[in-house]
Amino acid sequence: MTPHQIIAQATDELAGVAARIDADEIARAAELIASAGHVMLYGCGREGLQMQGLAMRLHHLGLNVSMQGDMAAPPLGPKDLFVASAGPGELSTVTALVGQARAAGAKVLILTAQPSSATPRLADLTLTIPAQTMTGDRQLATSLLPLGSLFEGALFVLFEALILNLIERLKVTPESLSARHTNME
Repeated sequence: MTPHQIIAQATDELAGVAARIDADEIARAAELIASAGHVMLYGCGREGLQMQGLAMRLHHLGLNVSMQGDMAAPPLGPKDLFVASAGPGELSTVTALVGQARAAGAKVLILTAQPSSATPRLADLTLTIPAQTMTGDRQLATSLLPLGSLFEGALFVLFEALILNLIERLKVTPESLSARHTNME
């Protein structure tokens, strides 16, 4: 395959995943985020990198946000939301953190390709991304992209849709988004 054919197939795969994400789940996730006192995010590996991008955009929206594990991350409480990505559904770190968040009274939003797994069932809301992940689908690999890249790419696309929903919901202007962008680049 040529590089252009690879890009075309990869974007077709991402479009197929995006078309199967439930719009109502996106709207409910946006409502949970918008109503939270503090939003803490977590993801392992490359999913974590996507979560960091979402944290940055939520900050640009003016929301109180942190990444779990940051030195300055505050404790969670009953008005807060813990958002975790667990593509394959079961990741021991995510399961432990969900337990901590729930014990503190925070709500939990899980992003996963495997909503019937035990950890997503602990969440207040599960947002399903129907894409190949690294661990759960090794024998059933259908994507041109390696390992969990399709899930990770779908997270990026989903997060942009989620941010656009929140921009409208919170009535955020382009000027206020820009004003919250770092000046230290």
